[in-house]
Amino acid sequence: METFSRAGLTFDVVDSSEDPSVRTDKGTVVLLHGFPQTSHSWRLVTPILNQRGYRTIAPDQRGYSPQARPRGRFAYRISELVSDIESLIIQSDAGKVHLVGHDWGGQVAWALAATRPDLVETLTSISVPHPAAFVASIKQSDQLRRSWYMGAFQLPALPEWMAQVRPQIFEKMLTDTGMDEAMIADTYERVINTESLTGGINWYRGLPFANPKKTGRRITVPTSHVWGAGDGALTRRGAELTGNYVNADYRLHILEHASHWIPDQNASELAEIILDRIEN
Repeated sequence: METFSRAGLTFDVVDSSEDPSVRTDKGTVVLLHGFPQTSHSWRLVTPILNQRGYRTIAPDQRGYSPQARPRGRFAYRISELVSDIESLIIQSDAGKVHLVGHDWGGQVAWALAATRPDLVETLTSISVPHPAAFVASIKQSDQLRRSWYMGAFQLPALPEWMAQVRPQIFEKMLTDTGMDEAMIADTYERVINTESLTGGINWYRGLPFANPKKTGRRITVPTSHVWGAGDGALTRRGAELTGNYVNADYRLHILEHASHWIPDQNASELAEIILDRIEN
């Protein structure tokens, strides 16, 4: 599949099954990108999974795909983001999938695994802990200080203006979380200069509409969580607490040498963790 549709929106998809030279006999891995990135962030991970016989599907999610950019923050509440990926999985005819999410994609993955475990074989979350662990970490670490930007992003228009007119402020935020110059340039090329930044920020603006009773449910599928010790946005405490909310086989992987941007900067190591979760 090259696209999928839901509720009048059309989403772009990078699907390895479109390449006849790629094996897809072992199952399907759905890869969800975070902010401010696109499916391109999985470009180094997917070949490794494909070589081991797995089909990979990486969508450009709501706000990032050119034909899936609805207006208004209400359209970006977590229930809509999760329903998009439900539709993707169903339309892919993959059956149960191995779900992988980084950053905001991890948040969607946690919520989907909690509410639709019938669609998920295994879960691998990267950087972002279980939602309830994140809340608990605010009380037990400096997570609130690190999350200052989540409040700033609630302001209309100002974050977008800063990214364009005062880029040094936006770039410093990305640098502080571990992005290098090449990744920042790529973010401008693929997100900011393609007018998808508002859609990405709207994920934050939709947070007040989240239902914590749904997003905070315990996970019942085999799960691995991956966190980089150099992550400037998320604390170690959130990673440590995540296992308390998984009622299934659970593994925590702390990469002492990694930043927030694990799929881009630690692709080989991450791919092996994903494969270990799937195959063991």
